[in-house]
Amino acid sequence: MELRQLAVVVAVAEEGGFTAAAQRLRTVQSTVSTVVRALERDLGTPLFHRTTHRVILTAAGEAFVPAARAALEAAARARAAVAPVGGLVRLGMCPGLLADLHRVLVTLRDAHPGLGVEVRQVPVGEVRRAVVESTVDVGLTVAPDCVSPGSTPSEPVTTLLPGEELVLATAPGGSRSAPADLSGLSLVDFPPGWAIREAVDRAFPGRRVAQEVDDLAVAAGLVRAGLAACVLPASAAARFADLTVRRFARPKPWQLAAVHCAGVSPAVAALLAQLG
Repeated sequence: MELRQLAVVVAVAEEGGFTAAAQRLRTVQSTVSTVVRALERDLGTPLFHRTTHRVILTAAGEAFVPAARAALEAAARARAAVAPVGGLVRLGMCPGLLADLHRVLVTLRDAHPGLGVEVRQVPVGEVRRAVVESTVDVGLTVAPDCVSPGSTPSEPVTTLLPGEELVLATAPGGSRSAPADLSGLSLVDFPPGWAIREAVDRAFPGRRVAQEVDDLAVAAGLVRAGLAACVLPASAAARFADLTVRRFARPKPWQLAAVHCAGVSPAVAALLAQLG
C-alpha cells in the first residue's frame, strides 16, 4: 500500500467521483480507476459502490478513508519535520493551555527559520468555529469527549497530542499523594473559558473554588503562601519547582488536541510535527 494510493482514494471520496478526482489530482480518469482497483484487490474488498451517476463509499470505504487521511497527514508532518518550510501559520489557543509554548515556538523557529507563527487566544468552545471560519489555521484546545475524524475537506479534524495528567499543587512540604475528594480543600482556579478550568470541571465537578485568578503565576503565589491548592497539568506545575506536586491515585487525564482542516498545508504540518 502506497501513499499515492491513499491520496487517490481520499480524492475520489471527497470529490464524489473518479473524473472529478482525476481533475483534482491532475491526471486522467483511467489512472484513478486503475489505482483504486489495484488497492481494492490488495485489500480484498471494494471501497466504492459504482453507479451510473455517482460513486459512494462502501462500509469498508467508510472505515478506510479516515484512516487514509490520518496516514497522509502523518506523512506530511514527517516530511515537514525535516524539510524547511516557509509562510505563515495562525495558531489559536485557549487561555492557560500550553505552559511551554515558548519552547515549541523556539524549536519550530530553529527547524524552519522562514516560517512565521501568529498566536491568538480563542476561548474553549470556539476553537472549531475559528478553524471553520479560517480565523486560525490550527486551534489548540482540551480534547473533546468525541474526536471527529472529519468526513469532508471543509470539516475540521481533531488530532490528539501527547497526553499527560492533572496533579494537585500545594504549599511546599507534605504528602506527595493527592486526596480523591477535594471538597475539603480551598482551591484556586481559573476563569471559565480557560483550558485548565474546562479540564478540571470535568475531572472534579463537585469541588469548591475559593479563589479565581487569570494568571498561572498568581495562582502559584496563592498556593505557595498556603492560601489554596490548585489542580494543574503536570507540565504547568513543573514550572514552580518549590511547590509540592501531589498525584492522584486514579490519574486524571490532561489531553490536548489540535483542530485543523483535513488537508494540511506544509506550514500547518510543520507546527503539528513540533506539537506532537
